[in-house]
Amino acid sequence: MTVVRSGHAPSWRVSPHTPPWVRTYRRCAVLADLCGAGLGAATAFLVRFGAFTPYVLPYLLVSLALPLVWSCAVALSRAYEPRMLGEGSEEFRRVMQSGVALTAGTAIGSYLTKADVARGYVVLALPLVTLVTLLFRYALRRGLHRRRASGRCMRKVVAVGHAASVAELVELLREERHHGMDVVAACLPGGACDEHVNGVPVAGDLSDVPLVVDQRGADTVAVLACPEMDGQALRRLAWRLERTHTELVVAPALMDVAGPRTTIRPVAGLPLLHVEHPELAGARQLVKNVFDRLVAVWLLVLLTPVLGALAVAVRVTSPGPALFRQTRVGRDGRVFTILKFRTMRRGSEKQKITLVSDRDGLLFKIRNDPRVTPLGTLMRRHSLDELPQLINVVLGHMSLVGPRPPLPEEVARYGDDVRRRLLVRPGLTGLWQVSGRSDLSWEESVRLDLRYVENWSLTLDLQILWKTWSAVARGQGAY
Repeated sequence: MTVVRSGHAPSWRVSPHTPPWVRTYRRCAVLADLCGAGLGAATAFLVRFGAFTPYVLPYLLVSLALPLVWSCAVALSRAYEPRMLGEGSEEFRRVMQSGVALTAGTAIGSYLTKADVARGYVVLALPLVTLVTLLFRYALRRGLHRRRASGRCMRKVVAVGHAASVAELVELLREERHHGMDVVAACLPGGACDEHVNGVPVAGDLSDVPLVVDQRGADTVAVLACPEMDGQALRRLAWRLERTHTELVVAPALMDVAGPRTTIRPVAGLPLLHVEHPELAGARQLVKNVFDRLVAVWLLVLLTPVLGALAVAVRVTSPGPALFRQTRVGRDGRVFTILKFRTMRRGSEKQKITLVSDRDGLLFKIRNDPRVTPLGTLMRRHSLDELPQLINVVLGHMSLVGPRPPLPEEVARYGDDVRRRLLVRPGLTGLWQVSGRSDLSWEESVRLDLRYVENWSLTLDLQILWKTWSAVARGQGAY
């Protein structure tokens, strides 16, 4: 969604109407930055200088002052804005931007003043401060997401638009609680107050939005694609929301397109949304391929003992080969043989017809599958059976991150939209892996795969890889 500021207050100020948890979270963020800078500075000082001597007194004073300087640098990067905290990668990007700016400023300042600065201390201290701060911010965010999962620390949202769009928004926000948005009321064109949309009461029509915001104690208004809410009506709504500093977010008609692909370009006074085509070839894809193969080779070498132990365990616990080979469809419809540790008893494919047929789109997934061995259940829960797919990554059949690798019979039934999943290599992990795994419906799995294809970036890959560890450790949705 695009954020439209609806108040005159500076972006760093917290409005009196802001929920109390936002103020508390921002204070915690400031404290985390101070502690992170202090820990990083102390570590750099001890590593670089060791024991205290009169020579290092200036650096000791710098280390003591660095937390305050760092917090000011982060504030100048606007990393304390309420809309940045607890959601998205922009918060982390601005913290990293603060580290780069402070490092560059220190280098330029020492050059202009010709100061004799211990380069080893600077090179060690500022990256350490940035890294520790990022870790503290990440831990703070994880705590916030846990609270949101139980329904706390949520923003109250009034959704504005047609019933179908509001229902879809409500469903998405209920599934992804970590976004922290709870739709408490809806305003529809000509809306009736005795209706509900996906369990959310319709509190009025488009002209009643400010009144509904006041009645419901909402702090955010989400305007969805709606012909009745044109530019003039949206501008007037923003003016009416100024008094309470209510945040206004606007969802464009083009959904599932990430920010890096969109830019607002003013043309003849009109703010036009320019959408870049997804980059499916070229230099960035070459970087992705090189990155995938180098990381896969490194992981294969590192995990060789684990792979060997799992292979022996599979052979010992049930008759049959250690590896399971199956034909899958890769990029541009090319077939390849996927490698996995065998988790089922011999002849399990023949039993598939006697089990539950297609119950959820094209996916065949059932809980408590009688064909799965006890060891297979454990390996599936933590995705250990998929480790041999690193070989597929090295061979170029797969990527570390991408859509789920489909079966040929699934692809044969794809529609034109779903076939777009085949424009990139399938992945060892992906948005489907970190968003529920086998608990996802067919429609949700397709939506996530298409979102990845449309918005691929190396940064997104790194985020998914980072989240994969916690998803695999929890074992939720794997069977």
